Amino acid sequence: MSRESRPIPVVAAVIRRGGAVLLGLRPAHKRHGSMWEFPGGKVLDGESLGDALARELREELGVRVSRGAPALFVARDPGSPFEIHFVPVEIEGTPRAVEHQEVRWVALADLASLPLAPADRRFVREGLAG
Repeated sequence: MSRESRPIPVVAAVIRRGGAVLLGLRPAHKRHGSMWEFPGGKVLDGESLGDALARELREELGVRVSRGAPALFVARDPGSPFEIHFVPVEIEGTPRAVEHQEVRWVALADLASLPLAPADRRFVREGLAG
């Protein structure tokens, strides 16, 4: 199987605080712009999911991952080669919007009312429902 036909792995951090999760608002000029997402990004060649999460959360939120776990859910991003791994993590530090327009703690009950990126919406519907 060629590299072009294989999915490109992406990590998305599921960071919980009480009954809420942390979401970031994507910049308007990017794919799925002005939609909310679980923070994360592409896994670089040779990187584990955990290493990618640590790097991405440091770059995007200015926080440190203190604990990770296996992925809860994996979803393809429709119309792209990306395969998103939703991974629960615990963080140290206060998240700030470095690469997002905004970051926000969102109550689980309020997730359905937000414009979520397609794979994130699917995760909320199928992966967090249980």
